[in-house]
Amino acid sequence: MSNIFKQDAAGSTSPPELDDKKARSTVQSLAKGFRVLESFSADNEELTLSQIATAADLDPGTTFRMLNTLVDLGYVSRIPESRRFALTLKVLDLGFHAIARTDLRSIVRPILRGLVSETNEAASFAVLQGADVLYLERVRAGITRLGVDIRVGTTVPAAQTAVGRSILAFLPKAEVERITQLEPLMPFIMKPHANNFSLEEALGQIREDGYVLIESLFTEGLRILAVPVLDIDGYPVGAISIAAPSVRCTEEELRERALAITIKAAMDIGKALEANGCVG
Repeated sequence: MSNIFKQDAAGSTSPPELDDKKARSTVQSLAKGFRVLESFSADNEELTLSQIATAADLDPGTTFRMLNTLVDLGYVSRIPESRRFALTLKVLDLGFHAIARTDLRSIVRPILRGLVSETNEAASFAVLQGADVLYLERVRAGITRLGVDIRVGTTVPAAQTAVGRSILAFLPKAEVERITQLEPLMPFIMKPHANNFSLEEALGQIREDGYVLIESLFTEGLRILAVPVLDIDGYPVGAISIAAPSVRCTEEELRERALAITIKAAMDIGKALEANGCVG
């Protein structure tokens, strides 16, 4: 994130001065909020309140209120069992809106279109964002309407959804524990069958199989197939999901018809992201 603040002779940063006319036509509290966000960098991904206050040139009380607001809005997260804060991927979503997520969506969309053409089912691509997954792309199957309102920009709890679990299953255990301690932006009420197995057991099975194929954990009448998109090191950078009405196909039919080509699509996205430098 670029830093708009000036450096003095000693090298410290300070906010740009505003003349009286500009000051009257600006919202200083908003500017202070951005100064808090700009305190974070690649070298300072996690900061304490006092470190943020120093970097943003704000008093601790103002910094505390700004951080609480940004946490509530989902742009900053508290690191469990510490006094540190970090940016969430929701910050990136601001930039994505500005450029319509051109780079990533231009890579993912044609692959999803091909998948939809072969399966005749709706396909989506999502990434992890704190305790949630964020849908970055979605392609419908013709005019078919499903019983769930998922669109680009929708967030759903990672631990409560098949697509989220397919990502969590391939994360380090410590990372999963950290994520599951965070609060989802909008928790869903899961269906009774969703609690047949503990999350740890469910993730272990997904890790063993390499995919998840289950009845939707929160929507009636939907069968979900989800496959992680892994980078060259096997780290999950996202996941593809296929949603099919349960009345139209059995679990075995969906597996036979869609699993192999969904796995290939996930591999194609992973290779394309790597080649385009979209993943590290």
